[in-house]
Amino acid sequence: MRWTIHSERALYESPWVSLTLADVELPDGTRFDHHIVRSAAPAVGCLLHDPDRGVLLLWRHRFIPDVWGWEIPAGRVEKGETLAQAAAREALEETGWRPGRLTQLTTYRSAIGLSDQLFGIFLGSDVVHECDPTDPHESERLEWVPVDRLRRIVASGEMPDGLSLTGILWAMMQNLI
Repeated sequence: MRWTIHSERALYESPWVSLTLADVELPDGTRFDHHIVRSAAPAVGCLLHDPDRGVLLLWRHRFIPDVWGWEIPAGRVEKGETLAQAAAREALEETGWRPGRLTQLTTYRSAIGLSDQLFGIFLGSDVVHECDPTDPHESERLEWVPVDRLRRIVASGEMPDGLSLTGILWAMMQNLI
């Protein structure tokens, strides 16, 4: 059963996100207003894996929910970039490590009843250290985490980020890490 959108008006707009109010109608004729969060660009994550070291994670604080946790490098796709190019760029910017090979694990949408945000997740292998991270504010520290410890991090809730969890679980499910 498809809903009909009669109109949509912007409540807030920025280069990152917009909030709109849509006048929607259900198939039975019921009409109501529904908030929609629209993203200006997709986001990507890059799981950097080295068979001898494990997975490279960032330990960082997220101010909105006020939590600390482990994350994979991630960020917004810039205009003109493919998802893969953005994943490689974000990995290098946030960690200083460049993936030699990228494998797309999945694309998905989160909170699809509220937002149109698209996420792409890649596995980076044959990684090479090139430089220090370009933004010291991205994380408190970087750490290569062995896969057995990574399982404990996921199980304990030390990875509260959905994009990171999705990437890690996809890679584990496919026995790639």
